[in-house]
Amino acid sequence: MSFRRKLISVFALAAICVVAVALVQYSSTGKIGSHSIKEVKVNSLTGLPGSDGPILAVKIDDTPYAHPQVGLRVADVIYIEQVEGGLTRLAALFSSSIPAKIGPVRSARISDLELLSQYGKVGFAFSGAQRKFLPEIAAANLYDVGANRFGPKFYANDPLRNPPYAMMLSAPELKEEASARGISFASSAPMGWKFGDLAIPVTKVSNVHISWPAASYDASWSESERRWLLKHDGEANLDDSGYQLGSPTFVIQIVSISDSEYKDKLGGVTPFSATVGSGKCFLLRDGGYIPCLWSRASAEEKTSFTDASGAAINFSQGQIWFALTSQEPVFTPITNGDASLKASK
Repeated sequence: MSFRRKLISVFALAAICVVAVALVQYSSTGKIGSHSIKEVKVNSLTGLPGSDGPILAVKIDDTPYAHPQVGLRVADVIYIEQVEGGLTRLAALFSSSIPAKIGPVRSARISDLELLSQYGKVGFAFSGAQRKFLPEIAAANLYDVGANRFGPKFYANDPLRNPPYAMMLSAPELKEEASARGISFASSAPMGWKFGDLAIPVTKVSNVHISWPAASYDASWSESERRWLLKHDGEANLDDSGYQLGSPTFVIQIVSISDSEYKDKLGGVTPFSATVGSGKCFLLRDGGYIPCLWSRASAEEKTSFTDASGAAINFSQGQIWFALTSQEPVFTPITNGDASLKASK
């Protein structure tokens, strides 16, 4: 063998050794040389870049008198629940971002306790509750950080609004005070949904109508914003900044709604929305929907969402709205003449 060939062989062997050492180093440290391979952290509730953090759940009024609402734009998850008289109220969960103000804050309901338990022992902010219901809240899997315990320093009426649709929560200050009192909210963690593309195509629609006995929502897809834009009782659902509320993923969860033993101060019977059990659902994303199934074995368990075959379905990254209703949604199909939606097909 010539000297040149021997020299090439030596260099080749040396290169192989360097690669081998680097691979061994990477397998034990996750690094090659001085360079680290970093995982992109995401918030478990939204799938967006960020990190998991303590969850604050806030009960928010949802009547026309309460609009425009404050702080919902940055909520991670929002539930629409039926309350007395067939109206709706919201339970909004904040983890990745806590706005300065949230509201209008209203009182807790029996459905909240079962619904929120799947997230762990979160902080629950609300304006109050009837005396008979207070022991249930005290025994629930959550931290009561409501107005009765924390007072007007954190819960104060907006002078430009009319009570009882005026109470605003100073959320960052409340979290800081709760921490000072030794209260540690459960952090966001993987729930019963995943993020990614769908394995099956959606059925495209121009509008989805979701209803309760005395309230309704409509969702229409915005291709430019890649999210559902919401209307509440026929009016654009705008927050206090003029932003139209809505999200990339909207889930209509069909649940059993029955009378509870509780009543509001006017004597109206409080309904209970059962979120433990199983039932039908509809996943709205990408300008259309697919039928789905939901299942939750107990209050401590997370809710799973699958297709008819039992395979998990994926949500889009971003804020998620859940509509808890006993009524089937009404879908408006796309017609050939609907030029505004052709781009989303």
